[in-house]
Amino acid sequence: MFRQAKWNEPLVFQMGREGRRGFLLPPLEEEITRAVGEFSLAEKVRRNSPPEIPSLSEVEVVRHFTRLSQMAYGVDVGPVPLGSCTMKYNPKVALRYAFHEKLSFLHPLVDDELVQGLLEALYHLERWLAVITGMDACTLHPAAGSQGELTGALLIRKYHELRGDAQRTEIIVPDSAHGTNPATGTMAGFKVIEIPTAEDGNVDVEAIKSVLGPRTAGIMATVPSTLGLFDEKALEVAELVHGAGGLVYHDGANLNGILGKARPGDIGADIVHLNLHKTFSSPHGGGGPGAGPVCVKDIEVRDGIRLSQLLPGYRVVKEGNSYRLEGPGPYSIGYLRAWFGNVSPLLWAYTYIASMGPRGLREAGEIAVLNTNYFASLIKSRSEKYTIPFGEGRFRKHEVVVSAQRLQEETGVNAEDLAKGLLDAGFYAPTIYFPLIVKEALMVEFTESETKENIDAFAERLIELEGMAMQDPKLLKDMPRNTARARVDNAKANHPRTVTPSWRVKVLRERGKLTTL
Repeated sequence: MFRQAKWNEPLVFQMGREGRRGFLLPPLEEEITRAVGEFSLAEKVRRNSPPEIPSLSEVEVVRHFTRLSQMAYGVDVGPVPLGSCTMKYNPKVALRYAFHEKLSFLHPLVDDELVQGLLEALYHLERWLAVITGMDACTLHPAAGSQGELTGALLIRKYHELRGDAQRTEIIVPDSAHGTNPATGTMAGFKVIEIPTAEDGNVDVEAIKSVLGPRTAGIMATVPSTLGLFDEKALEVAELVHGAGGLVYHDGANLNGILGKARPGDIGADIVHLNLHKTFSSPHGGGGPGAGPVCVKDIEVRDGIRLSQLLPGYRVVKEGNSYRLEGPGPYSIGYLRAWFGNVSPLLWAYTYIASMGPRGLREAGEIAVLNTNYFASLIKSRSEKYTIPFGEGRFRKHEVVVSAQRLQEETGVNAEDLAKGLLDAGFYAPTIYFPLIVKEALMVEFTESETKENIDAFAERLIELEGMAMQDPKLLKDMPRNTARARVDNAKANHPRTVTPSWRVKVLRERGKLTTL
């Protein structure tokens, strides 16, 4: 299915020599065996042959995994310009607090009086996030942006249930919103109504007007959108949805593009979720841990019930000079996960916000926007085939979506080929084929972390790849050649098959039952 570079690291089972050991297990003592009787551990693990494990010394094991780690790419190695993901540099000062040894050994049920310092930090983080987003109340409970999205949709559903509006079963989602929003709306029990984007890059207001009605529960909007554009009609849209009796949810994953400049609460949002592992710098990717706090306007639901009372999970309550955790009340949507939340990324974000301050956060947003528009200007001024669809002449915010559709139509070289060409030169590829409304999309986001030199080099490589495609498209179809793995055959990779576990490869080959991978 794949070809290997000659210098590629071998499987651990292909290394070593018989008789080498990195660790010796002590023999099972006879006294223990007799004590546990017929259901002994020795009986349960008895085998007809020795376990098939590699024979390596300690130094071979250490070197093997060190070499593997050196093949990994992350924000500590170079730019990771994944559009819509905001992969910014993670300041190491936060490590001191986010992974403090006292935090590592805390039990979720520890008495509040023993963790007053931690609760105080989390309380302030709640308040800071509420102020930054222009909201009134916040929960740190959701463990990721996906849970934050679901929390927002469930809050909308609960709001209408408490008001007796069971007929409100439709949720509006613009096609420039985050790609997970339609699935989230469906999971929350709504029928998703998709709204197109106008050529100016804003949501189609007339299309929204045409679908508003007594079944409208609300809208899930992403501001700035996945096109990297601030929706100039955001306030008008919010007024229309409110006028129809619905609520406005903002997907705050792209907050880095408006940080310190605009607040969801000031442009009509009732609910907003945040990705602390994006805007506020805690590590991102590889499955987490993430954090997706949700902030709300404390509007009245009915009969004195406030929207803040619907928030899920534990929240920090301040009483005098002390703090305590309070579980969900009778109107809450309940729990999205066990216990309080992912505390490490919460403290990471707390440290980031405290160290940056209001001015620093605003400057981070400004530099991220400057970097994006500098990159976009390089592409527009130097490329003959790349285009930037929607919002002609408008400045982008946190990211820009470049289309390679014209290049694909003329040469057959597509967005995936360009991504492989970037990998071949040692760059990390951008997000490709998203958003779906842009053909052959390359979604690029550098954030404030990157230098002008890095942006110049990335743009230069894209222009170089364009020239190579015009001269000999086959060159890009064979990329990457300088990576640990050559290009995977997508047809074979997506074909259902049974894979021989790697730990059996060496044994089967030695027994003459396997000749090729």
